[in-house]
Parts: sequence; C-alpha cells; structure tokens
Amino acid sequence: VYRGIAVGPIVVLKNEDCQVKRKKVEDPETEIERIKVAVHQAQEQLSCLYEKALKEVGESSAAIFEVHQMLLEDEDYLDSIRNIIVAQSVNAEFAVATTGDNFARMFADMDDDYMKERAADVKDISERVIRILSRKEETVHAADEEKYIIAADDLAPSETIQLERERVLAFVTRQGSTNSHTAILARTMNIPALVSAAIPKEVNGKYAIIDGFKGILILDPEE
Repeated sequence: VYRGIAVGPIVVLKNEDCQVKRKKVEDPETEIERIKVAVHQAQEQLSCLYEKALKEVGESSAAIFEVHQMLLEDEDYLDSIRNIIVAQSVNAEFAVATTGDNFARMFADMDDDYMKERAADVKDISERVIRILSRKEETVHAADEEKYIIAADDLAPSETIQLERERVLAFVTRQGSTNSHTAILARTMNIPALVSAAIPKEVNGKYAIIDGFKGILILDPEE
C-alpha cells in the first residue's frame, strides 16, 4: 500500500466484535426513537473525526468521514432499519446489524472495485451506531511499546485516523485492499502498510520488518 520500511515490535489490535442479540420488543416506536438518537450521535462523532483528519491528513482523505456521514443519511439504509424493527418487532441493535450485513454484502457483490470497498464503510458506520446503542466506548488500543507495528485482521478508517501517528511505525492487515479508505489514509499518513498479508496467529510482541517495497512481512529477523 505504501512503500517504506519499518522495523519494530508487533502489537496486535483486536477488533472487539459487536455481538448483537436479537430481542423481541413490545414497542417498536421506542426502538425507532433510539435509532434517531444514535444516528444523530454517530453524525457528531464523524464530524469530530472529519475535523481531526482535516488537520492531520488533509481534505481529500478527510472526505472519507463525509462519505460515512452521507451513508448514515441514506434513506434506503435508514428505511431498512425501521422496516426490520416494525416488521419483526426486534431491538434496534439487531436491525442495524442486519441492515449493515445486507448492505455490505450488496456492495461486496458489485463488479466495480470502488463500490466493493464501500462494504467496509457500511460495516464501519453500522458498528458505530451499534456501539452507541449498546453504550460501548470506542477504544483504539494504546500499546505499552514506545513505537510499534500494528497487526490486525482489518482496520476501519475511524481506527486508522485515531492511531497515535508518532508511535505507529507501520501496519499490516490480513484483509483489505489497496483501494480501501484505510489504505488511502496510510499513504497520506506516510505509514508503511501491507494489506491482505499472511500474518501467522501468534505474532504479538514479536520483532518484525515490514518491507513496503517488496510487500513482505519478516518475523524475528536475524542480523
């Protein structure tokens, strides 16, 4: 994704999965009201992320968070959530998770590479709304190491922008593509990065080299 070389210890960033349970509700209107409040709060959070990104990575990369705000205003997306709540008498969290999965699948199945990448954005905004509904704080791991390489299954754009830039040497993910917003952010932040990389299971704390020129990860390098 970004050509450069980084050497340092690996810190594995574990994505806390938003485990969502389906619950029957007596009053769907209350759930719809909860959605309104959560979406409004999510918009405010995205607005803050946009301002942070604007300062740190410039306007074109910050536009990612405007895209997220627009997705949150999308009537098809919001209608789907409301329809699921009313038709199935279920909790707001379940309706958002189901809609997020459906829309992400729809984008992922498209032929266009740019549209395929929007699947990750829909998942990102859906998880944000679920976190708000579940009253979970958004946490981005702060490592004990002074400087480190981040390894993760994937990184959402909102996680990438909240990383401590001066401490992150590079990042490497098992998923993602060179068209992803996260990859675009890595380039703008001048952070060596690999996506779709074969990362072994137990890598936390191991010393590594990220070679962004050859696109390889070297674990426990010898002298």
